[in-house]
Amino acid sequence: MPARIVISADGHKAFESWRQAFATVAPDLPVCSWFDPAWQLQPDDYALVWKPDMEHMERLSSMKGIICTGAGIDHLLALPNFPRGVPLVRMGGEQTARLMADYVLWAVISLLRGARTWAIQQQHAVWRNNVCSRTSDTTRVGVMGLGHLGAFVAQDLAKMGFHVSGWKRLPSDVKGVKVWSGMDSLPGFLAGVDILVNLLPATHATKGLIDSDFFSHLSKGAGFINVGRGHHVVQKDLLKALDDGTLCGAVLDVVTPEPLPAESALWQHPHVILTPHVASEASREMQARYAVDVVACLERGERPALLCDVARGY
Repeated sequence: MPARIVISADGHKAFESWRQAFATVAPDLPVCSWFDPAWQLQPDDYALVWKPDMEHMERLSSMKGIICTGAGIDHLLALPNFPRGVPLVRMGGEQTARLMADYVLWAVISLLRGARTWAIQQQHAVWRNNVCSRTSDTTRVGVMGLGHLGAFVAQDLAKMGFHVSGWKRLPSDVKGVKVWSGMDSLPGFLAGVDILVNLLPATHATKGLIDSDFFSHLSKGAGFINVGRGHHVVQKDLLKALDDGTLCGAVLDVVTPEPLPAESALWQHPHVILTPHVASEASREMQARYAVDVVACLERGERPALLCDVARGY
């Protein structure tokens, strides 16, 4: 039987938009809805998922492969019955990386020029000429996490004229970027950063990593951008760092919990820009195209670039 994609991502109401996207990019590839009571599991079925229900686990365990519509798959691996023996592939593709790089560039420049202050002044009809003369070629940006997205972001910032360094768990080379690796090197990496971008994967080792001790290693008045996971950050320590001047500001696309409760101090903080987890969500069509490429890769017996290593957690 030919390969087929069974779609559960975003629930039954989203199926028609997914069907149209796949019809555009791969009209000959069969797709069906997970929620169609008539569908029966076939040997060459692949699943497209985001947050599957617990009762889906048994059928998922019989799939030929599972493709997640998000770049992070920690929520899947946290499910007690998730089938770890089935190939699991994270969302990627050129548009996903480009969207992330564009978002981070906007966030870096927002911190560089004090955009949050201008926004507050506009809200209160205040005209104050608070000029900021910092420039990209005098600004040091550090990117934590140099995987598919992080390496692209770091190289993109370097092309824009920023002085870019990166940090990751294991040594590797990223063209145009000075790479630090290992926990022992983390304080030295942080000390050379004016604006820090967090793009770490979600693992047990990274949960709560970014705390008061972590922030203390940064240059005084550094900026912080979180596009990794909300639980990487100890939120009370982040607020303290913002209040005492350890940080000049933060741009947060991920928080814990999501959505952020109305009573959270982050909403109204004068040095925080919040966005609702939107940094890098590709269009339906681009996600469908990526899924088609992953299926073709697996059908050829090849290893997709973003195949999850369950032992590492990403």
